[in-house]
Amino acid sequence: MQKKIIRFGVIGCGLMGKEFASSAARWCHLTHIDSEPRIVAVCDANPAATGWFQDNLASVEATYTDYKEMLANPTIDAIYCAVPHNLHAEIYIDIIESGKHLLGEKPFGIDQAANKLIMEAIDRNPHVIVRCSSEFPFFPGVQQIVGWVGENKFGKIIEVEAGFWHSSDLDPTKTINWKRRIATNGEYGCMGDLGMHVLHLPMRFGWKPNSVRALLSKIVRERPDGKGEMVPCETWDNAILACEVDTGDQQFPMVLSTKRIAPGHANTWFIRIMGTEFSAEFTTKNPKQVRSLPYKTGGVQSWHITDTPYKSAYETLTGGIFEFGFSDSILQMWAAFCDELTHRSKMAQPFHCATPEEAASSHHIFTAALESNRTGQTISLHWEE
Repeated sequence: MQKKIIRFGVIGCGLMGKEFASSAARWCHLTHIDSEPRIVAVCDANPAATGWFQDNLASVEATYTDYKEMLANPTIDAIYCAVPHNLHAEIYIDIIESGKHLLGEKPFGIDQAANKLIMEAIDRNPHVIVRCSSEFPFFPGVQQIVGWVGENKFGKIIEVEAGFWHSSDLDPTKTINWKRRIATNGEYGCMGDLGMHVLHLPMRFGWKPNSVRALLSKIVRERPDGKGEMVPCETWDNAILACEVDTGDQQFPMVLSTKRIAPGHANTWFIRIMGTEFSAEFTTKNPKQVRSLPYKTGGVQSWHITDTPYKSAYETLTGGIFEFGFSDSILQMWAAFCDELTHRSKMAQPFHCATPEEAASSHHIFTAALESNRTGQTISLHWEE
């Protein structure tokens, strides 16, 4: 099969930049896809960070410490950008204005004002495809739930819960990083860093809350700085948002939670939808299983646990009896992005990456959540704004 080669630059050569590179190296794992990413340039303010890419990717033609020099390279088609949140507005806008397509990390700006600037740049450049990184909805079990929602299988929705939980920061001796500082991560704290993952599907389903009551927690208030001193942790560890959704057809509560301190959870993403005719849930803690409860009036209320086959959005070499994992979800997300770059609205399958509009919706919710936490009140959300 003749494949369209999409020449990528990577800005930010940390963990997620390496994950993208690993996905590009695994592209042969995909079948029946007619596009392929090729990482030809990498950029990081720390020159040493680009060394791994040079050592492991024969496709890399150039390295940069100044991203603007990379954007001036006319042979680059698209950019993957993974930098601290305070850099999003400047760098994302420059990428978009350069005419290069962008897959950027959440939350698309350190705050709502920064996000607005990014959205204005997108409006000025409608030919540029911009998407937000969010890989968990590409798990086969989640895709099954997406299908059920599309079929209106749930009847009247009773409640929804979605979350992303870590135990990574439970250890108080863990050295502080940029995500613990307001100047680099933003006041949203865990919401800005994790929340787009939680909101990707609710926003895709049109479940925009009309109110939010937030409970935000700072659990570990200081951490070692790696230089022998203790320094304050400025951002929120955990957030629980109690929302009310009114779609016009129905009204239901929705609880969203983002936690950097969740004992026993290494990297758990989940969604639960309870309905009068059908209920379902999926969690990455049990990545092969999806739970469902079909119900007819007067019938038995019994949960069914089904092993989901390895049936991904884009076909792969892997047989259906095997287990899908995090690296597979990243590969699927990248396949969706490259498919959209190649075919625009005529993708091989309909589930595209998270949109800038969905990211902007998350800012609307997180900004209201901060106000709710400050005032102790339930805050109304007005989407016409």
